[in-house]
Amino acid sequence: MSEPAADPTPKFIRDLETMVRARYPLIYLVSHEEQRIDAVVSEVAERHGKQLWEWSITQGLRLTKTRQHGPEDTQSPVAALQAIAQLKDANLVVLKDFHAYLGDATVVRALRELGHALKVGLTNVLLVSPTLTIPPELEKEVSVIDVPLPTPNELLQLLKDIFGILKRSQKTQVHLTRDDADALVKAAHGLTLTEAENAFAKAIALDNKLDVTDVRVILEEKRQVVRKSGLLEYFPSDDSLAAVGGLELLKVWLDRRKNAFGAAARDFGLPEPKGLLLLGVQGCGKSLTAKAIAAQWKLPLLRLDMGRIFSGLIGSSEENVRKAIKSAEGLAPVVLWVDEIEKGLAGSSGGANDTGVAARVFGTLLTWLQEKTAPVFVVATANRIDGLPPELLRKGRFDEIFFIDLPTPAEREEIFRIHLTKRKRRPESFEVPRLSELAEGFSGAEIEQAVVSALYDAFADGGDLSQPLLETALQQTVPLSRTMVEEIARLRDWARLRTRKAT
Repeated sequence: MSEPAADPTPKFIRDLETMVRARYPLIYLVSHEEQRIDAVVSEVAERHGKQLWEWSITQGLRLTKTRQHGPEDTQSPVAALQAIAQLKDANLVVLKDFHAYLGDATVVRALRELGHALKVGLTNVLLVSPTLTIPPELEKEVSVIDVPLPTPNELLQLLKDIFGILKRSQKTQVHLTRDDADALVKAAHGLTLTEAENAFAKAIALDNKLDVTDVRVILEEKRQVVRKSGLLEYFPSDDSLAAVGGLELLKVWLDRRKNAFGAAARDFGLPEPKGLLLLGVQGCGKSLTAKAIAAQWKLPLLRLDMGRIFSGLIGSSEENVRKAIKSAEGLAPVVLWVDEIEKGLAGSSGGANDTGVAARVFGTLLTWLQEKTAPVFVVATANRIDGLPPELLRKGRFDEIFFIDLPTPAEREEIFRIHLTKRKRRPESFEVPRLSELAEGFSGAEIEQAVVSALYDAFADGGDLSQPLLETALQQTVPLSRTMVEEIARLRDWARLRTRKAT
């Protein structure tokens, strides 16, 4: 017997309809997409034979179909709630941005009384707001639905609608294969319908056509969305793993997982990769590797700044980490880079000056790392082992923990070649093995800075980069491995039995 076809209706709509049929009196929809919710609620009201009303502080209570206003003076929240209690027959009432008034004890009392009154009626009240604000008095009275961002199917339908309009106008060129359309939809994933529509419109306005090259325009719009959150940074990821010297074992591990985010991997029974913890000596390529993973896998790269999470200027730290996680999941598949995670989690184990905030943030992050289902590949980097809580290292948080040590002689040669080529010099013109020998104990970042320092000297002298200038720059540099020899030895000793080697 063949299995029944899956219901294409988004889950949040099915949940909403179930609550409406079950006569839930107060339902809270968390979403920025007011127009999208209007369209969904209109269809739900029509399917269930309910009159649709809406309320806002500017318009008061009115019937949406006829724009007929309800009783006079319903702009006041309390008056509106009292008027809703008097409605006859079956109704669906949408309260817009009502969260702004839930700090008023009178409004909270009136809404609670309305909820009690509606339990014996056929009216459902929907609170639509971009943020979840529920006073303790209403926690047991209100049912919450988090409205997810549009699915790929919804974005594809939007693209089809735009395509139909453009085809009729005959003023804009449209060159899209199914693969091209899928690429545009993938780029737009994580945007609201309004943001996606604006991004497509911007792409058309730039050159009066719509094709696969407009993916970059869509991604730029996505970058703006991330910037507005204030908690995540959108990083351009141009360098591939070829730009990272050495780390061959890590590169092999990553290469074998580059296609693991596709449908074929799901059909094969594979879960999506969770992420990596990169532990190692400062300047040895952990951050560069995070950027290169995103470029190699052709995924957006987001950076989570733990300092912003704990900033009192933005808001509650616990709420901030939840918002950052939600934003990352909304843009998935994506690489989320958490740089120097041990600094952000300092104090999570408690202490004299700890108020419990760090521990709660750490708990939220740990739970998400363990249970997340969205394709968010987390790359966390750390320099110090004493700042890492033991719970973070437990299997299941990350797929693997790699230790990135100081580069070997062969890796140092590769790093020199990369940086000489990057600065428009031919590595064959230099004695790279000799440079590698002089750079013993240098990190990749220190090798790069030595090359840059020699370039400055060459430029100041009016000549070109030469072997003697590079050797002089190396001899004048005191690497971190000499100034922190005990710390690095302790780090290597700790990592020997607890991590995989990247080289």
